[in-house]
Amino acid sequence: MNTVRMRAVAVALVLALAGPAAAQDPEIAVIVKEGEGALNNIRAQRAKEPVVLVQDRNERPVQGATVTFLLPELGASGAFPSGTSLIVTTGEDGLAVGKGLKPNNVVGEVEIRVVASSRGQTARAVIHQTNAAPKVSSSGGKKTAVLIAVLGGVGAAVAVGVTRGGSDPATPANPGASISAGGTTFGPPR
Repeated sequence: MNTVRMRAVAVALVLALAGPAAAQDPEIAVIVKEGEGALNNIRAQRAKEPVVLVQDRNERPVQGATVTFLLPELGASGAFPSGTSLIVTTGEDGLAVGKGLKPNNVVGEVEIRVVASSRGQTARAVIHQTNAAPKVSSSGGKKTAVLIAVLGGVGAAVAVGVTRGGSDPATPANPGASISAGGTTFGPPR
């Protein structure tokens, strides 16, 4: 069988198995605008609300489309004020927001399934998020780490300036230069 004929048979088989809807371009599409790849903080009970755009085949927003956000029943998941699913209607801008999403206490990947319907047409999307439990640290630890990093960088810069000085290693090449780290300035004695 030649290559062209094999392709024609393969296309015919796919269309036969998929049904007549596969032969047409989809009338609507769901585009994920916000929430993909988000990290949800289960300790603070904060999650990124998913936002999707429903548009027609000409990429115009679809007003009045019904959008359902579905969360997993088990494992890493969350809840909307109404439970594990939320049904909203798109506005003039074609946007739908999964308002009020709160993560559950299970760490892991979360798949938010989205189904949009308008005038007998349906489109789907999946939004991937992660429920995480960040470690709690005291603010003193953060300040110490930042201070060490800043001072370490300043020390390296001073060492470079001193080693590139004139014949006297204690005299920098440019005694008027200063090194700044945030609000503190390091420079030659005045």
